[in-house]
Amino acid sequence: MFGDNIREECGVFGIYNQEAPKGYLATQTYLGLMALQHRGQEACGIAVNKDKEITFHKDLGMVEEVFDADILSGMDGFMAVGHCRYSTAGEKLDKYGAQPLVVNYAKGQLAISHNGNISNADELRRIYEQKGAIYRTYTDTEIIAYTIARERLNEGSVEKAVAKAMSILKGAYSLIIMSPTKMIVARDPHGFRPLVFGRKTKCSSLVFASETCALDTVDATYVRDVMPGEVIVIQNGQMSSNMENCGQNPGSLCIFEYIYFARPDSVIHGQFVNDSRRFTGHLLAETAPVDADVVIGVPDSGVPSAVGYSEKSGIPYVEGFGKNRYAGRTFIRPDQMSREATVRLKLNPMRKHIEGKRVVMVDDSIVRGTTASIIIKLLREAGAKEVHVRISSPPFRYPCFYGTDVPNSTQLISFEHSIDEICKLIGADSLAYLNIEDLGKIIPEVKDVGHCHACFSGEYPC
Repeated sequence: MFGDNIREECGVFGIYNQEAPKGYLATQTYLGLMALQHRGQEACGIAVNKDKEITFHKDLGMVEEVFDADILSGMDGFMAVGHCRYSTAGEKLDKYGAQPLVVNYAKGQLAISHNGNISNADELRRIYEQKGAIYRTYTDTEIIAYTIARERLNEGSVEKAVAKAMSILKGAYSLIIMSPTKMIVARDPHGFRPLVFGRKTKCSSLVFASETCALDTVDATYVRDVMPGEVIVIQNGQMSSNMENCGQNPGSLCIFEYIYFARPDSVIHGQFVNDSRRFTGHLLAETAPVDADVVIGVPDSGVPSAVGYSEKSGIPYVEGFGKNRYAGRTFIRPDQMSREATVRLKLNPMRKHIEGKRVVMVDDSIVRGTTASIIIKLLREAGAKEVHVRISSPPFRYPCFYGTDVPNSTQLISFEHSIDEICKLIGADSLAYLNIEDLGKIIPEVKDVGHCHACFSGEYPC
């Protein structure tokens, strides 16, 4: 998928080390956020805690744009949290909405990094406004902070307030929170978004991140996934876990993490992401075979699926596109440059591999259909005799309320058109999607949590 991207909305990272030298934890958090940059590229930030005082730096932009060596070296503390983000659909994003969100309340400070989306945020916002709440941002993370702060006045500890807030907040939230003395890590009872725990044994650091690739980047050893509903507390170097909210709901990890969002070198609940993508190709080759000469993948997430299709079908895999990796972000607005020009800037078909060939083109999804039609046009201009499109996910038909920027149904080509109609609209010779019934087959190693496929089925867990 290129151009019509379905976007994940955040990556979170946290690290705790009582003996860390000045600047060390901020630098480790910077490295972790660099590894999670694919999860959010509009804003980022880091907060550190020293002597019970939280300081932070955040702004709009990529991680390497917002931070430099001088900033990192000056951020001292024994724990740190970081965040990189995309804004949700229709959300106004400014530097104040960048995270971690740092708030002051009656019990001190809180710094919150959040991946997900609170589906009852509007309802809670209205309730709190009627009781005098004043907001500085448009983010649902501020609703989380306000809920925890309210509950903290009635509970004996911040971790108990977080646990109580989990019965009020609905939707998706993987949280890493700093109080003046503690780090609290929590995952919603459905487990919509991934969250993992690791250790750096050489320097006794405890590390939490959205994906294992961030643990690898800071040389931390993966220990386990944070369980849906779990609350973890680190204080004075000691870690404890509260499981009272676990098992209340069926696990609902977003299946699109395996198909597109997560980095292919990450492991989520025991499942290697790259293997999941290859398995989608295997299944497509079985359910939607075609006579063809070559298989190609649309960079980047379509490539492992294309390799899997080739493995199962016996049709040779070739690199079909050169990718301009320096064109990932552009300051030219969409109304100043056509979508076709944008795609041409990023992708260039390899004529030598395509000319005169019957091509199987594998991609991860079709959203509005405009980008797919442009890519097919480029392949035909490069001399492809036939273009057969295989999609490694089921058709997108419904919006997501759990932290994925899926457009509303009227903007989704699959909502109003059949597969045959879409095939004609995008100019393909044939089109097939992964069967929704086969989604469970791409995660054979996942034993302890189910998956959410609401954007494909319309079956919402909450």
